[in-house]
Amino acid sequence: MTTPLAGLLTGIIIILPGPPGDPGQPATPEFGPPVVAAAAPEGSRVVVLPGVGPTLTAQPLPSAGRQAGVTLGGARTDLSRWKLTLPTGSQGKPREIARPNAAASPDRNWFSASPDDGIVFRAPVNGVTTKGSKNPRSELREMTGDGSTPASWSSTSGTHAMRVVEAFTHLPTGKPALVGAQIHDAADDITVFRLEGSNLYVTDGNNPHYKLVTSSYQLGTPFEATYVVSGGQVRAYVNGQLVATLAKNFTGAYFKAGAYTQANCSNSSPCSPANYGETVIYDLQVTHTR
Repeated sequence: MTTPLAGLLTGIIIILPGPPGDPGQPATPEFGPPVVAAAAPEGSRVVVLPGVGPTLTAQPLPSAGRQAGVTLGGARTDLSRWKLTLPTGSQGKPREIARPNAAASPDRNWFSASPDDGIVFRAPVNGVTTKGSKNPRSELREMTGDGSTPASWSSTSGTHAMRVVEAFTHLPTGKPALVGAQIHDAADDITVFRLEGSNLYVTDGNNPHYKLVTSSYQLGTPFEATYVVSGGQVRAYVNGQLVATLAKNFTGAYFKAGAYTQANCSNSSPCSPANYGETVIYDLQVTHTR
């Protein structure tokens, strides 16, 4: 059903640095020194998404070269400045958790630590949704300070970046579509990383197919997705390679990451918890500079 990923190697992990700055563009914020190569557990491998360079996959993923207090391993990633929305609660008012902890999750069906030290996000097609959406989510929303204040920034002031190492691991049947990371403003989503079947896209507003990153994504493959926003532009990178640039002026913005299932009981069957979208996040970092 999908084309095998190219460049399969064994015995080494390549951990990529933050994406390079574009010529003539503001420099990309530094996310920590790169680790060119590291010894990998037996069975670990480097895989290549067609056209976008190497990405890492291993069990467990090593921790190295990251910001103080944040290690490459989702269950240990600092989520103190995030709020979690779960697909439970009452319709239009899903359960929200400030400063969530995957290792001590109150609902392991939809948010939990994975065996390979990531964070699992799962949202069933029959889950509770937010007031403005028909689709369920198990998703993080960027906050500030002690995690109690919603983040809100502008595309024309400062430089704002999010990097996430993530794998799509399960798609709903009927409508196999899932969002893994996004930028949202005060009114709507600006752009998202969206998987439909084996097609990985960067979207532009209401255009879900703005940029096809690869048509051969295989479920379970971790990759590095990065957004950098400055000067009225959004630049999207996959594995350190620029894949899309969008001219956008917006305010009230914030980052989101997790599993936002793009299906519900009206367009996907069966209508049950067994039909869901799922991602695993291994690393999540956000920086803001003036």
